Amino acid sequence: MKIEYLKNRIAQVFWNGDNSLQFKNFRYLPRWIVVAIDLVLVLCSGYFSFFLIENLNSTFYEVLSINQQVAFLLLVYLGSFFTFSTYSGLIRHSTFVDVFKIVMACSLAMLFLIAINFTYYFLYGQEVFLMPFLIVHLSITFTALFSFRLAVKKAYSFFSNTNLKGHDVLIVGVNDDSIALAEALTTSQNQNFNLMGFVSFKKDHQRIKILGKPIIKYGSSFYKIIAPMKVTGLIIAGTPLSLKRKNELVDQALAHDLKVFYVPDITQWVDQEDLSLKIKEIQIEDLLERPVLHLEDAEISKYLNDRVVLITGAAGSIGSEISRQVSNYHPKCLLILDQAESPLYDLELELKEHFPTISYKVILADVRQKDRLEQIFKDHSISVVFHAAAYKHVPMMEEHPKEAVHVNILGTVHLADLAVAYKVERFVMVSTDKAVNPTNVMGASKRAAEMYVQSLQQHIPAHTKFITTRFGNVLGSNGSVIPYFKKQIANGGPVTVTHLDIIRYFMTIPEACQLVLQAGTMGKGGEVFVFDMGPPVKIMDLAKRMIKLSGLQPYADIDIQIIGLRPGEKLYEELLTDASTSLPTHHHKIMIVKDQTMPYEKLVTHLTQITTALQQEKDEAVVHQIKQLVPEFISKNSVFELLDHNATL
Repeated sequence: MKIEYLKNRIAQVFWNGDNSLQFKNFRYLPRWIVVAIDLVLVLCSGYFSFFLIENLNSTFYEVLSINQQVAFLLLVYLGSFFTFSTYSGLIRHSTFVDVFKIVMACSLAMLFLIAINFTYYFLYGQEVFLMPFLIVHLSITFTALFSFRLAVKKAYSFFSNTNLKGHDVLIVGVNDDSIALAEALTTSQNQNFNLMGFVSFKKDHQRIKILGKPIIKYGSSFYKIIAPMKVTGLIIAGTPLSLKRKNELVDQALAHDLKVFYVPDITQWVDQEDLSLKIKEIQIEDLLERPVLHLEDAEISKYLNDRVVLITGAAGSIGSEISRQVSNYHPKCLLILDQAESPLYDLELELKEHFPTISYKVILADVRQKDRLEQIFKDHSISVVFHAAAYKHVPMMEEHPKEAVHVNILGTVHLADLAVAYKVERFVMVSTDKAVNPTNVMGASKRAAEMYVQSLQQHIPAHTKFITTRFGNVLGSNGSVIPYFKKQIANGGPVTVTHLDIIRYFMTIPEACQLVLQAGTMGKGGEVFVFDMGPPVKIMDLAKRMIKLSGLQPYADIDIQIIGLRPGEKLYEELLTDASTSLPTHHHKIMIVKDQTMPYEKLVTHLTQITTALQQEKDEAVVHQIKQLVPEFISKNSVFELLDHNATL
């Protein structure tokens, strides 16, 4: 108890008010101080060796006085220290390499002194140094240099290991990555984790220890075994766990009130110094992760490399990621277009920083303004268009259906017509699963846009290829449920779920955009490509897990409330209409959909009627005309449900 009290009292001398140790904030001793301390140790070793040898009734040679001999030793050892850079490492992180440098430095100094001794003997018949003196000095000097580094390392570990530190953790897995993490944790500058052992899924390693820590088999009795160890967290690091196994592990850990942490692949570590900054509490995105995609880069490069590429909606979550990924294929010029000024400026700065060799042009414009768009097509020989600009918020578009028509339908019409007029090679449109059997204005407007580019493809010569990509929710996108839940949890709740049984498909933003680029290589013109979204996720389960991941308990700490479906919202999304069929492609994550195409003249007639309805003040007139164009559009939980029952406008 007294020792622990002393540790804490000393640590408090170096304790900051911001939960960090000042003692650990000293990055390193200046090199000249390390050299000075080493020379002081050599000096003290010299005089101490002289004292020991003198007491053995030995007679020193009189070529040099004892002070001159010690001074000579200092010069020789100084040169040896510089030769092997014994001062270059961090003392508190000394390793076998540092000890090896000391051995080599001392050995070199000893060999040099012996060489001087025998050279002087052959020239003048007398030695300079007494050999027992040199041997004793070598032994004491090495011991002193080694002990100095060991003492600093132990002291650093001693004061770091106080009650002021963080979690007692087990590292999941027994492999190269987990062992590298364990080694890094023991020498990390910011000691937020105390390693208690490892978790093995394969077999029992009770008799084996790594870095002095036990290996515990994960099984039915796992949590009983670790209970006496007072473990407070698990760290997952580079372990090849299946998504099912990872979710099971996290759920069980949360049920036993353990924190779960995640660290990136070892190849992403910059150095051990910032390791604690790399370790994060596991997020829901990590548990919904998708497998790594393998793209046909050569095919994607064929239509992007050295081409002028226009990306609409570039400031949005999808558009900005498409901009980043297209930049990897070295386009001749990348035109990033959006009406949102600040996000567009932020994207410009990011792209210039990460892709300084790519030519960019930032275009502040609105897809509703055809004249403005036409000037852009005139000024640039555009080869590829990625059309991601759209209004996507379902309840908002129920309130403002005219805006959905202006942006989602007419904006697409403007861009598609200009792509044909200016002989664009590929036009890739980003759509949504809400366009399938739509129950809201937003989904219906995107379906109308899909229908137009498909119909236009059949109407025009084959120069421009129109390709539509359709997928569901993306993790972390603007308006996504996950950041919304995070904000509600941070505010203390309640977390609001629209329906007990509502489900959604999720994929990551990078994955969705990679598939958009890949689909662009496949299209012959007029196709709709849908992506494999994986299994659906129940939103209620998602809310509960996010609360638990925050270290809280559903209903006890954070309430969950059912607020009812929002206008236009449905319980589940679909990727295929009732009348469409799907065919596989050579990419296992992409399917091609065969939809019935409306004749171009008939579709234009519908668009004319929609445009005419825009001039009226009633939103019902606009929505009625959209329903005429998209007959499968049946409103749900919306004021426009009356239109489906032949109510009078």
